[in-house]
This record gives sequence, C-alpha cells and structure tokens, in this order.
Amino acid sequence: MEKNIPVTIYSTPTCHFCHMAKEFFDASKVKYTDYNVATDLEKRKEMIEKSGQMGVPVIVIGDQLTVGFDQERLQELLAV
Repeated sequence: MEKNIPVTIYSTPTCHFCHMAKEFFDASKVKYTDYNVATDLEKRKEMIEKSGQMGVPVIVIGDQLTVGFDQERLQELLAV
C-alpha cells in the first residue's frame, strides 16, 4: 500500500540509524526523499534550521519532524 504523505529524511552514509529508517520505509513501501547532509551543505543548513541540531536522521513526515529512528513514532505518523 503506497502512502501519499511527503516523507523526507536527512541522513549521512555512515549513520546506522539512518539506514534502519530507510529500511523501515522500504519495507513499509513508503516513498521518501533522501538528502545526504554529509555532502549537501545547503540541505545540511536546512536540516539544522528545521531541527536545531546536527544529529541524524532528521525525518519529516508531512509537517511532523522526528529526530532519530523511532519506529513506533514513524508507524504512528504514517499509519502503517
């Protein structure tokens, strides 16, 4: 079942929790936009402005922001 809620993840290639979040989205068939903030300085600045911190992953689902990988919270926001 495809979800139509916009999902964005700000991540880095070496972040274990970022990989877990993307695996969760893939398993749940949730489409998402992934920004690598290790190399994309503009998106890193955007992430810091939204979250107030440098920690990844920063996940935005609709208008809800979540820092870190919290599967229960993501399931709740996505209704999966």
